Formats: sequence, structure tokens, C-alpha cells
Amino acid sequence: MRAQATEFLRALRRHRESGAGAGTQSGPGASGPGRTAPPADDVDAVRALRRAARRISGTLHTFQPLLDAAWAEEMRPELAWLSGTLAMEHAYASRLERLLQALHRLSGSSAFPAPRPADRTAAATTTTTATTAAAATPVGGPAPARPASPDRGSLTVGAAKAGALLDRQLTLARTRAHSTALQALGSSRFHAVADKIALLASEVPLRAPGRPDRAAAPTPEATPSFDLRPLAAAAEERLTDAVTALPLVAAGSPYNAQALVHGLSPDPAPHPQDAPWHQVRLLLRLHRYALEALAGAGAGNDGNTGNAGNAGNAGNTVDVRLLAAGEALDRHRDASEAAAAAAQAARTPRIAPATAYALGVLHADQRHEVEAARYAFQHCWRKEPIRLP
Repeated sequence: MRAQATEFLRALRRHRESGAGAGTQSGPGASGPGRTAPPADDVDAVRALRRAARRISGTLHTFQPLLDAAWAEEMRPELAWLSGTLAMEHAYASRLERLLQALHRLSGSSAFPAPRPADRTAAATTTTTATTAAAATPVGGPAPARPASPDRGSLTVGAAKAGALLDRQLTLARTRAHSTALQALGSSRFHAVADKIALLASEVPLRAPGRPDRAAAPTPEATPSFDLRPLAAAAEERLTDAVTALPLVAAGSPYNAQALVHGLSPDPAPHPQDAPWHQVRLLLRLHRYALEALAGAGAGNDGNTGNAGNAGNAGNTVDVRLLAAGEALDRHRDASEAAAAAAQAARTPRIAPATAYALGVLHADQRHEVEAARYAFQHCWRKEPIRLP
């Protein structure tokens, strides 16, 4: 946890040094066309902030019985809020790119949509220059002209209009998420979380052994010794139970007809079959974080508690099966959310039938991607674990 807290503080310093810290403040001069901060540094810093917050939150979830209860209960929702807020802008941008690429692929086009102008590209890929573009355009003024894609002619009329509709909706959502992230990074709530993580980098509030109801703040010289393996094994058991409840037999077939049962449901909520898979994805992530904590603590020198018990001996090894399963579930999540976005766009009132048809084909394509990700997960999960040095 101290290592992840240090990573968080290092990413926060990079974020401020890149000039993004000024963008989080309100008032004139917070951002402008004269800024020359490298956008890649800002994007990497925000990604590192989100990753460190997510890992600290996952560690708190698994090893909370060993920590100060009041401190852990207060930190977990704040870290979840921070990582979720910072992830939204990237999620909307990736979703739009995925859907536009799928439209071109389904239209028989080998080329992808042309990149946007410089001001729009920066707004889509960084967390700082979106406000610059907004400030440069007067309220109520004409939108900046965007050159048409040179490959636009290869798209059908319905696909082109579907792409434009998705572009408008997801770009608007991404812009709002960008504004929310800027407000969050400049809020007193974020600074309070950063202050607590700064303290965590030097001292972890552990419970004193033998006094589970009272918290203690041990010094680094007198840090009590805890066995992390039982809690890590419990996280692995929760993951195993969740995977056992999945319909892996259906996911093992190349075409799962049951996946189309709710295909025409008017309910705009997420697909009901996706929730268990999303839960497995979260549990798999917690299991990986627990294994990393064991390896960092040097646990597993004696005894054997499944994979969790052997993590300490593994050292700096990587479980290839867990990585492949995690990648498959990430693709499952991305395809599921993209399909939901296509379905939501198809519910837009008064759209042309050709546009609605293109969105329906796009939705079906993403649901097939969901089934492919489920097949890939069950295929790699049933393999024997392989560890590489």
C-alpha cells in the first residue's frame, strides 16, 4: 500500500508539473491557447492516478480486517469515487473509437475514420485541452468545421449517419466527463484524499494484534506482523465461486442463442446477462492485487493455500492465465458497453430507418464480440496456470 501511495503522489506531481494542475482551477487564465504542456504526460499522469487509486482501493477491500476499520471505511468510497470519475472520459473516448471502427469494418471499409482537427483531437485524448477548445469558441457561436473523412464515401448513408449520431452523443458525454474530472481534481474532496494518501505513503494504519476493536498506528520499527495468506485465499475463493456460477458451457459454444433472449427488450438498463461477468472481472482484479500484495510482502515461505499461498514464492512472476482472463473480461466489458451505447443511440426519436438499421447491426456486432470474449475467457480459464519469470 505504501508503494501504491508513492505511485499516486508521483503521478500527482507529474500531473501538476505538466500544467494540468492549473487547468483544474476556475477563473480566467486557467487554460488557454498558449499552453505548451505535453499532452502525453498529462494523459499518463491521470492514468497513473487512476491506477494507483484503484489498486489501493482493491487492497483495502481484501485486507480490510487487518486495517483500522474507521480509516478503511472512510477511504474506500473516496478512492472508488476518484478512480471512477477519472475513468469516465477515457471510457467514452474509447467507446466512440470502438464503435466507429466497427462501423467501417461492417461497411467493408479497410480505413478508419480520419483523425479530427488538432483542437478536437487534443480534446479527445487529453484531460487538459478540452477546456481550451471550449474557451476558444464563443457560446452560441458556430461549431468548428470538421473535414469529412476521405473514406466516408465507402460508408452507406445509414452507417454514416449512425456514426455522426454516436459521435455527437458520446462526444457530449465525454466533454461532460472531462468537466467533471476537472472539477474533481480541483475540489477540496480530492485534496483531502491526496492528503490521506500522502500519510499512507509513510505509515499504514494497521490494527494492533490481539486488539481487533482498537486501531493502532505502529511505527515503522514496530510494525506488527500479519499473515496475509488467509485473506488472499478468501479473495481467490470468492473468484472461484463466481466463475463456477457462470454459464461456461454456453460460453464454450461458438454461438449462444440464449444471448439473444433479451435482444429486443425495451429496458434501457444494461444487459441482464452481463452483470455476473462484470462481477467476475472485479473479483479477478482483486485476486490479482492480493497476489501482488503477497509477493511484495514475501509471504508464502511456508504452508500452501492454493495460488495465494504460492504467490510469495513466485516473486516477480506473472500468471499468464490470469492476465489472459483479465484481458478477455476487459474486452467483454468494452463490447457490452459499446452495444449498450449503440442501443441507446437507436432509441433516439425521429431517426431515419437506415440509421436505426445500421445501429441495430452495430449492436448485434458488439453482442457477438461479447460472446467471443466469454468464449476466450472460458478457454483460458480452464487451462493449467502457467507462470513466466
